[in-house]
Amino acid sequence: MTDKIRLATAWLGGCSGCHMSFLDLNEHLLDLAKAAELVYSPIADLKEFPEGVDVALVEGAVANIDHVELSKKIRARSKLVVSFGDCAVTGNVTILRNRFGVDDLLTAVYHAGPGAAPRGHDPDGIIPYLLPRVLPLHQVIAVDAYVPGCPPSADRIWAAVSALLRGEKVPVEEEAITFG
Repeated sequence: MTDKIRLATAWLGGCSGCHMSFLDLNEHLLDLAKAAELVYSPIADLKEFPEGVDVALVEGAVANIDHVELSKKIRARSKLVVSFGDCAVTGNVTILRNRFGVDDLLTAVYHAGPGAAPRGHDPDGIIPYLLPRVLPLHQVIAVDAYVPGCPPSADRIWAAVSALLRGEKVPVEEEAITFG
């Protein structure tokens, strides 16, 4: 039996910059490895979100049906869910798609560009069904804490993660980290 916190990170609709900033924790990654077991992450390439997660950091906005399903699974299986980075907190760049209709977007990207793609929902399940509007994470599931930034700095991430590992609320700094 381990005393380590079960930590997960997830990447929805966004650029992966938050995970790159997470990797910028440098020597703090060693401290994190002593205190937490990484049980799900695109960094670790685990396929199924596990049960019994203590803290889940979720990067990116909810842009397709796969994101909705994963978000709900994360909420159901995690004690604390942290909206991680501006795309998850506000929708940020990903939400700019909302200016266009899904059909217009798919036509412009998949049908007017080089190569061909199926029209409408992909029956083979390769292209996830896009939601009519991109949503920040808290509009799909309950979120316990927010770590804004595009991406959040490694220092901001460490302040939030180390507090959560100690069982504390995420520290609130002016225009930095807020607790929901």
